[in-house]
Amino acid sequence: MLPRLDPVIHSDWSESAPLTRQQAEQFDRDGFLVLKDVLSPEEVDHLQTQAKKLLSSPNGLNPETIIAEPDSQEIRSVFEIHSQSRVIGRLAADARLAGIAQFLLNDKVYIHQSRLNYKPGFEGKEFYWHSDFETWHVEDGMPRMRALSMSVLLAENTPDNGPLMLMPGSHRVFLTCIGATPEDHYRTSLKKQEYGVPDRQSLTELAHRHGIVAPTGKAGTVVIFDCNTMHGSNGNITPFPRANAFFVYNAVSNRLQAPFGAKKPRPSFVAARSDPKALVPQHGPLMEDALA
Repeated sequence: MLPRLDPVIHSDWSESAPLTRQQAEQFDRDGFLVLKDVLSPEEVDHLQTQAKKLLSSPNGLNPETIIAEPDSQEIRSVFEIHSQSRVIGRLAADARLAGIAQFLLNDKVYIHQSRLNYKPGFEGKEFYWHSDFETWHVEDGMPRMRALSMSVLLAENTPDNGPLMLMPGSHRVFLTCIGATPEDHYRTSLKKQEYGVPDRQSLTELAHRHGIVAPTGKAGTVVIFDCNTMHGSNGNITPFPRANAFFVYNAVSNRLQAPFGAKKPRPSFVAARSDPKALVPQHGPLMEDALA
């Protein structure tokens, strides 16, 4: 366990910030923040319709970006979704998301990774405990802790249907992982991660030190968490599926280099490499762009 060297919030708060002072302080302290009712019911309906189309008719998607559950053909994730769906791409650039990312990272931002996550009822498998930055640093070549994730809930997340779990304050410690990463590990890790995960003794110590919380909320809620926050989720054995649009925002000044631990980088649909384009935050309801 190594102490964090980078700041959590890279900007100084002011009254013009897209977050309140209290929200900024909470993110700095806990490493995550839950924003309720970010999207209107109409926008949620719009996104849910798009998500259903993508999941029911994935033929137009890049097959390499479609990840199935480890024990079935149920879709688990669709990666690089912001560039394969105009609606999801507009959501990624929305000022209510990208504007907050710019403030927290104090830089222009681009999408390091995006995906549509789907955890089906009865069969949705768990995501084991991990810190994203450990993987992004070792396998992708992300230099510093100047990135964050946003999960846009497209279905209600309850305590029962496998919601995201986080360890508040764990972002202040960088936990290295034991062992070497196998070549082309991403092919299996996107289904079930077995390498690059923390050891149980360290996880136990972190859990006792920081506790575990599971933010819940209705569709339209946005959960923001720092790149180094320890997180995971249980399987979903309820009849109630959950889905989310997931975006990783990285500072333009924090572009990827050569991997710091793997022999070769993961493919671009998992980690954008070649001259990533900075987002221009978009304003107005999501439907306006779709009708333009």
